[in-house]
Amino acid sequence: QVQLVESGGGLVQAGGSLRLTCAASGRTFSSYAMGWFRQAPGKEREFVAAISWDDDNTYYADSVKGRFTISRDNAKNTVYLQMNSLKPEDTAVYYCAADRFGTGTQRSEYEYDYWGQGTQVTVSS
Repeated sequence: QVQLVESGGGLVQAGGSLRLTCAASGRTFSSYAMGWFRQAPGKEREFVAAISWDDDNTYYADSVKGRFTISRDNAKNTVYLQMNSLKPEDTAVYYCAADRFGTGTQRSEYEYDYWGQGTQVTVSS
């Protein structure tokens, strides 16, 4: 069992930056692929970024490529999402998720086994 807790959300002006942190419990964190998803009001949850267990592979949604960076520190059981050049359309609740197997595309929410409670990101224009 893995518990995930996100932090770092908040209100920022367009063009600004935020860094989200996801702290995981459990000794098997380092073997899990990790992902970030987001859900805006009235919309379905969508993939944002993912990282393989060994940090060798990262994946991004086209809408955030070049602006967001996912990284992890297995020694600290933590995964990060650095968000730069934020836009109002990035406003959403951001969720951290863990995938026990990491063998799929990493882009589908159905591949993930554990989820955090989410953290709100609001970008003002």
